[in-house]
Amino acid sequence: MSRAFVQLDVFAARPGDGNPLAVVLDAAGLDDATMQAIARWTRLPETTFVLPPTTPEASYRLRIFSPRREVPFAGHPSIGSAHAVLEAGLASPRDGRLVQECAVGLLPIQVQGEGRARRLSVRAPRARVLETGHATDPRLAPALAGISLGALPPVLMDGGRRWWIAELRDEATLRALSPPWDAISVLAKQSEAMGLCVFARCTGRDYDLAVRAFVGQPAQVEDAASGAANATLAAWLSHSGALPNPDGRYVVSQGREVGHDARLELQVDADGEVWSGGQVQTVVTGSLDW
Repeated sequence: MSRAFVQLDVFAARPGDGNPLAVVLDAAGLDDATMQAIARWTRLPETTFVLPPTTPEASYRLRIFSPRREVPFAGHPSIGSAHAVLEAGLASPRDGRLVQECAVGLLPIQVQGEGRARRLSVRAPRARVLETGHATDPRLAPALAGISLGALPPVLMDGGRRWWIAELRDEATLRALSPPWDAISVLAKQSEAMGLCVFARCTGRDYDLAVRAFVGQPAQVEDAASGAANATLAAWLSHSGALPNPDGRYVVSQGREVGHDARLELQVDADGEVWSGGQVQTVVTGSLDW
């Protein structure tokens, strides 16, 4: 059976800058094992499968798979899949929003503009502080050894996915960092976390923060552009009263160190909800015959 299939570049103003995503637009009838096999075959960070919604409030239902497992929520798959659904005419915004049904519930997605200029942002699951750490903590010390830290303390956050977050002294420190992968992997496993997300404040740029996200398990990889990690970071900055701008909006640069140049647009609204988004570029349009 042939199914509509696209590959996208998410959080990108032009192809090649963002995080790649595969989307199967008609996944009805595929079982779990087949979805996992397709996601393993694409060898992309995530592959998503669009299904009919099970509730009238939802625009569509989405399942998200990495090459190794199903993922309850992730930012760039949510943003990219919403773009693909709109391009395929499978759903239309209501009052400027889509509603995505996924493993963490119903998530609204704001829609602004059309085509390549379209901007989408997903309301991320509420994140919470699990614990505030210190660079001398025996779990953290190996991962942060020799790194010049910023003002905020390291923290373990849970926003659908767990991340350790650490502020670095400046952008130059962040850009030059060679991640201690083995230490990050141990930290991730001990904390049941994705890994370590580091950030630095920036001045005189077209972005407010630079971010790097080091996934420690199940594989060691630096994320080109992570909507979920950045949403969790935004929640921590809001909790700490340390957002870059008083209106709650700011722009993140991520991915340069792995050959990309993504831009993520973050917003913490008046209700304290975090929205993570940006632009999406369609790169491949075709069909999947599995």
